[in-house]
Amino acid sequence: MSSLLRFQGRIGQRTLLLTTAALPLTGWAVHAVALHKQLAATRKDPLTGLLRRDSYTARARRLLARHGDDVAVVMVDADHFKAVNDGFGHPAGDAVLAAFGARLTAWASPRASVGRLGGDEFAVVLELPVVVLEQRLAQLVRMLHTPVVLEDGRTVDVAASVGAATPAAAGSRDLSLLQRVADAALYDGKHTGSAVVASPAHATVPSLNGRRAGRPGTAVWGRAA
Repeated sequence: MSSLLRFQGRIGQRTLLLTTAALPLTGWAVHAVALHKQLAATRKDPLTGLLRRDSYTARARRLLARHGDDVAVVMVDADHFKAVNDGFGHPAGDAVLAAFGARLTAWASPRASVGRLGGDEFAVVLELPVVVLEQRLAQLVRMLHTPVVLEDGRTVDVAASVGAATPAAAGSRDLSLLQRVADAALYDGKHTGSAVVASPAHATVPSLNGRRAGRPGTAVWGRAA
């Protein structure tokens, strides 16, 4: 066998080995993409596309550690949500929740932590300087009060209550405490059509065994519809 033929034979064997070795790698790459999609699906709420509680919490804590006092924790409740389900049906209720998820995502920065904590309760943690906090919250309220148009053409009037807390008002960067303080502010303005920014007084309002805070010194039980 000539040297040229031997060389071509070696090239052919090497090519075959490389091709054979590449097949499992290609298969693993496809598998890895599928696993990544499955993991992403477990991190997000399928209805709204927002982060589930655990993923929201992890990202929110990173934001608080990174940005400190320039972070705001915003709690959101859909108002009169039971009336939407009763009057328009549960598919309409799902459409309202999905619309709220899209609006919260559009309002927050891409680096924000936006989560659906359960039912019609949402939370956002984002970098937001206090000098523009009230202006941005007013913008969010307007977005959440825009009617939702259903697939069948019906229009649902919607509203939401919004409360926000900053580390300066809460005296802490602890996420659980900030959410409780923001929740107290939310109930201070429940059904008023205005967002409420927490003051230090809201940090003293208790929230135990399902009791949710109202105005400082009062209490509201459960989640009002």
